[in-house]
Amino acid sequence: MHPGNGDRSAWRVPSESGDSPGRLVVVSNRVADPSLGHRSGGLAVAVGEALIASGGLWFGWSGETVRDAHTRPPQVREAGDITTITMALTTEEFDGYYLSFANRCLWPLFHYRLDLADLRAGIEGMYFAVNRRFATTLTPYLKPDDTIWVHDYQLIPLASHLRTERVTNPIGFFLHIPFPPPEIMSALPSHRELARTLFAYDLVGFQTVRDRENFARYAVEHLDCRRLHDGSLKGFGRTLMIDAFPIGIDAEAFAAEAERNARSPKLKSISRGPEGPCYVVGVDRLAYTKGLPQQFRAFGRFLEKYPDYRRRVTLSQIAPPTRETMVAYAGIRHELEMLSGSINGRYGELDWVPIQYIHRSTPRKMLFDVYRNSRIGIVTPLRDGMNLVAKEYVAAQNPEDPGVLILSRFAGAAEQMKEALIVNPYDVEEMADSIKAALEMGLFERQERFEALLAGVRHHDTYGWCRSFLNALETVGRRSELAIPTSPSEAARKALQEIELARVSPRLRPN
Repeated sequence: MHPGNGDRSAWRVPSESGDSPGRLVVVSNRVADPSLGHRSGGLAVAVGEALIASGGLWFGWSGETVRDAHTRPPQVREAGDITTITMALTTEEFDGYYLSFANRCLWPLFHYRLDLADLRAGIEGMYFAVNRRFATTLTPYLKPDDTIWVHDYQLIPLASHLRTERVTNPIGFFLHIPFPPPEIMSALPSHRELARTLFAYDLVGFQTVRDRENFARYAVEHLDCRRLHDGSLKGFGRTLMIDAFPIGIDAEAFAAEAERNARSPKLKSISRGPEGPCYVVGVDRLAYTKGLPQQFRAFGRFLEKYPDYRRRVTLSQIAPPTRETMVAYAGIRHELEMLSGSINGRYGELDWVPIQYIHRSTPRKMLFDVYRNSRIGIVTPLRDGMNLVAKEYVAAQNPEDPGVLILSRFAGAAEQMKEALIVNPYDVEEMADSIKAALEMGLFERQERFEALLAGVRHHDTYGWCRSFLNALETVGRRSELAIPTSPSEAARKALQEIELARVSPRLRPN
């Protein structure tokens, strides 16, 4: 039974005294609306259940950029047993913290794209400054028995600032995106200053063993840390536990919803029947990390190499827009439009379009139908922390006639989902051949692969991910010594001075 189905005692965070359950405090860049329930997605559901069980608090940015952000008090809301607290940012903070350093530097860097990363020295100042303001805003709301769980690359330095505020609570951090090898991480001018702040945490979690080992190797080679026999790292007067906690989906709920939709004639959008084509489905945000141009080229090569499949197979790629103001994303959109137009023009017929390219969001209920009725699910990112679309595709399948998952070896999910057809997204020939192999795979093999994949998706579901991380944090957090606060860089000091100046007198804000 999942805790969300009634067993909430499993989510309780033990208190230091052991007298009563402690409270969970979740910190993320944005705060999900707990009242939306499953509509918010698996992460919000699992974290929401843990927060409800402990009467917890969720803290983050409100999504607002306002002139008086430094004088405006945080917004405190009660949603049942959960308290949400959000703070606004100024336009300068949003640009420097989120758009510039987090998304133009860390995001491409952590996805192995040095060619797209803004690696100018000094641009990290506002990032550290905003993390400090997060810490000073959150601290007054903390209680002695709280356990704090910080999420993702936007908030890497948060614990170091909380320690500066003399917060001694257990603090864990989970990185949702990949962690790069030392050779890539060390290209960042401020890499040591950023990475050492992770030692203010008690536990740092990664999506995969590969990410964990990348960080461990980096810490040993560049931070002069020592790897201990239990896998933890010794450095900066601290012992930091690190481990892999692969995130999952609410597999049972997803499969049940897919089954309900299969019986609903209103949601029948595509069919696997002999009358129409077989569908290869991809569902990815329009991002340069997702390998969509490579996927389109592979499908074009498949049609060229195996002409008997023309008019019989259609690639349906759903690619909702994201971060469209950034140049790299606009370039991907243009490239996909050119590729789909070229392939459709070369191979299409009046009654058949090889590639259905949909550049907009699709209702979640429709996705259940799309997944279930597609012969192939194709997930071929160039680099991904996990990729939950692969797990959703498997959970939505009909056990009697399941489809086949084609999965990039560079998705975090490939570490678990070995029964998929694992491909190199840079190898167009291999991907084209894998599409053919998936289409020709017999029912018995498809069922065998599906059953193994589904067992893994159910075992590593979102509830198990949440529970295993919190259990590990509780184990290591209570015996950890107080972290030694790190000193901010000159860029961070300057950004902090500008924030203080803007808070005292907005009219005196530097140009």
